[in-house]
Amino acid sequence: MKLHFNSISKGFLAVATILLVAIGCQKKTGSNTNQPRLQVMLTDNPDPNIKEVWVDIREVRIKMGDSAEVILDDAYPGVYNLYELTNGRDTLLADASIPAGSISQIRLVLGDNNYVITKDNKRIDLTTPSAQQSGLKVQIKQDVSGGILYRLILDFDAAKSIVKAGNSGKYILKPVLRVISFLPSGGNVRGVVMPDSVRTTVYAINGPDTIASTFTDTLNGQYFISNLPAGPYSFSFVPNDTIHKTAFRTVPVILGQTTVVDTVKLELR
Repeated sequence: MKLHFNSISKGFLAVATILLVAIGCQKKTGSNTNQPRLQVMLTDNPDPNIKEVWVDIREVRIKMGDSAEVILDDAYPGVYNLYELTNGRDTLLADASIPAGSISQIRLVLGDNNYVITKDNKRIDLTTPSAQQSGLKVQIKQDVSGGILYRLILDFDAAKSIVKAGNSGKYILKPVLRVISFLPSGGNVRGVVMPDSVRTTVYAINGPDTIASTFTDTLNGQYFISNLPAGPYSFSFVPNDTIHKTAFRTVPVILGQTTVVDTVKLELR
């Protein structure tokens, strides 16, 4: 069977940049809500001429302005079959705190275990040219700040990324990446409930549905909920004692912004 690499369809890497994971019932509880967070996720589209495409991802790094690169912690290095990540499925590559500022570059560091499996189950290893061995760099130049959720999508052009090396029978992995979008992807809400000594549950309600919830900090009464879909919300403040009344507020959540709710003062029954 002759493999037509020129007909390989475009795949893509979806990199979701998530800043500020919420306190309470959301993941990464106890995170500093003034510090951005970055989640990197991987997804792909299938090609009828290829059975499997395996990419060995070792590290994800970002560069803030002109400073040195930052290696994202809480990473999940491994050899990923892009064709298992189709029809909206994806996989998490990293989930890390990052500095606020300006991201100038993202770099995916690859290992040596990159290959394709053809429809007739033939494995063809993909070599990486020396110019690419330091990683796949993409220029971004995007400001990021605490309290805002962003989603970054990188396009992985498979049709241009697998190149036949003359008559050697070898194929070279020369990934072509480009930025599709880098946009805010949700809104955040923060505020204070007094007295701060009362542990209070905060519910974010949109229409008939409770979208998210968290607890106030008993040291200062603060709460923070991130990554809420934009729209009008009713917030319910339920104290955990029996001497204070439940309080309510109506607050709009705006895409890419942090809404500060007026201080809630719980009333005695």
